[in-house]
Amino acid sequence: MSAARAALWLLAAVLAVRQLAVVLREPPGERLIDLEKWIGPEGVLHVKGSLYETDLFTGTPFAGLVLKPLTRGAEQSLGVAWTFATLLLVVGIGLIVARALPGPVSRRSALLAAPFAISLLMLSLPVRNSFYLGQTSIIPVLLVLLGCFVARGERASGALIGIAAALQPTVLLFVPLLWFTGRRRAAVTSAATFAACTAVAWAAMAGDSWTYWIQHVAGAGLSSRPDGLANQSLHGALLRLGLEGPLEIALYLALAAAVTWFGLRRAVRYARDGQLLLAVAITGCVAVAVSPTTWQHQLLWLLLAVVGRVGKKAADRMLWPVLTVFVVTLPSKMLLPNMAVLQPVRENAILIAALAAACAVPFLSRTDPHFRRPLPTSYVTPPDSRWRWVPLLPFWKRALSRPNLLLELVAIRVGYAIYSKIRLAATASTATAEEHGRQIASIEQALGIDIEHGINQAAVKAEWLTDFLSFYYTSFHFPVPLAILAVLYIRRPTDYRWARASLAFATLLALVGFWLYPLAPPRLMPGMGFVDTVHGTQDLSNPEFGAMTAVTNQYAAMPSLHFGWSLWCGVVVVMLAPKLWMKALGLLHPLITLYVIVASANHWILDAVGGAIVVGTGFGLTYVLSGRRSLLPKAGAGEGDAVPAGAVTTRVSVPAARTSAESAAGASGGMEKKPVAEDAKAPEDGGGGTAVAQKSAT
Repeated sequence: MSAARAALWLLAAVLAVRQLAVVLREPPGERLIDLEKWIGPEGVLHVKGSLYETDLFTGTPFAGLVLKPLTRGAEQSLGVAWTFATLLLVVGIGLIVARALPGPVSRRSALLAAPFAISLLMLSLPVRNSFYLGQTSIIPVLLVLLGCFVARGERASGALIGIAAALQPTVLLFVPLLWFTGRRRAAVTSAATFAACTAVAWAAMAGDSWTYWIQHVAGAGLSSRPDGLANQSLHGALLRLGLEGPLEIALYLALAAAVTWFGLRRAVRYARDGQLLLAVAITGCVAVAVSPTTWQHQLLWLLLAVVGRVGKKAADRMLWPVLTVFVVTLPSKMLLPNMAVLQPVRENAILIAALAAACAVPFLSRTDPHFRRPLPTSYVTPPDSRWRWVPLLPFWKRALSRPNLLLELVAIRVGYAIYSKIRLAATASTATAEEHGRQIASIEQALGIDIEHGINQAAVKAEWLTDFLSFYYTSFHFPVPLAILAVLYIRRPTDYRWARASLAFATLLALVGFWLYPLAPPRLMPGMGFVDTVHGTQDLSNPEFGAMTAVTNQYAAMPSLHFGWSLWCGVVVVMLAPKLWMKALGLLHPLITLYVIVASANHWILDAVGGAIVVGTGFGLTYVLSGRRSLLPKAGAGEGDAVPAGAVTTRVSVPAARTSAESAAGASGGMEKKPVAEDAKAPEDGGGGTAVAQKSAT
């Protein structure tokens, strides 16, 4: 426990230092762009005219009034002081969130919550944007959290929230939350503080106040691009859909009213349930949706919603937190593929997540019996391994039930997006890649396996064969592994986990090869006479080599994942397919792929050897870390299915479903384990019960 806590604090410190370095290493004129526009030497707050003559300042008049005294001092320390202050604000939010987790909280969660929360905040897009732009959007979030969880007395609490509302008007939505949860004095104080701050700003800056509150209706339309992707509000989404004028305004107001009604009702319910932090997050998500303009640096409320618990099964419990973290930390193009039908979702991913948190996600109540103890997952008893030290990670157990499908799809998509970015970033000079190509050619010549040129020239002479090479190369690389994973997910969930892990390890090892040994494929080697049958003739005098350079790293050839992934498919099919003809097809796929990548001049023979090595290492790592694969019957086998001859049974010890009397006894520490029936079957839904898994004798 202490080691994990120390590691998390170290991670939080590393992320904090990285954020500081990213900002401070920029030249003074290129860092804290928004803050520079406000309080820099030529900033808006130095100009004697209106704050809103340009689209540079979009804050409230009160924010301008507060920032004006900082202009002179900020000119001398615009980067260092503001950046360190922002860091302290983020740490403060993390510490408050860790203290405000809805109970009951385990000792482990209590110890790890603070560094984990700070690390997530540092990784989130709102915080990263606030660091980079020099925005003040973290301050209202901190003031609300201080008012709800730290301040003593309702007046102090209300004053803090009222100041936050004066800086960001949508924070006024917390007033009804306070009122309907019994903190009426705090609600009144919040409204009064907001009114007082606004009145002071109106008295000092009457013209700007008129412009902000009357002409622009609480700042609506101050930005130059309210329909830009950065505006993740209902108003911005409707504008991006092509609506405008009175129709758009009427629809926006109707949707905003509905979201406010349903969202605040849910927030009040969860606050009364003892989950005040979740109620605060839901109210903040409502504010994100209904505000006329909600920029990326104002979306921190959504990250706080990860404290809500969703799902009755343990296998589903991580879906909502993982989705939320992905949405708040990753660009939307990494979450969804670039398809026209998905474009509206990609453009509004954060808004959709905020709307879901505010109005749709079924967070569990603390009175729900599954709030603290979700339905357990049935696990396979690990079979004996040849070596005692295997598995190295004994907690890596293989569940009998299928993993959450949506979580799997998102993880695969994000994993592939990260893989693609790393692969594209593993660049090298043309001279280095060609030198490595000559090394590979020399090694193959010495070994007598330099057959690429002959196979390529033979393929070029047959037009039908070149068409086949192009079709097979571009059509089977991704669909076949995905199809195999889909079949395993449906039919053999435990084998799915084993196969998925081995494929992931092989892909990660391949990335190391791309970084360490950039290699020019035969088609990009000058003077060797290879013909690219897939991409067409390449202009080797041009270092860009056509359109493919913008899509992929053309020097990521060693090892060949085209062959590696096909070999993985063949191994999995041969091991798991029930029919001999299926196994034969599984063997044909890597053999045909090997011919295709060589005949099309896209890979050397040794590239395929490298692909085989990383795949074999992937299977080996899966074995070493998680133990021997358990040979189980297909998922969904009925009670009357016959057990293969020579099969043996392995007991799977899983907590059985308890009656109310047993639950009471277990709570007092007096629950005893009961004997289990030898013929019990493992449930497929991951619920409680006792399971006996059949496995073939080896």
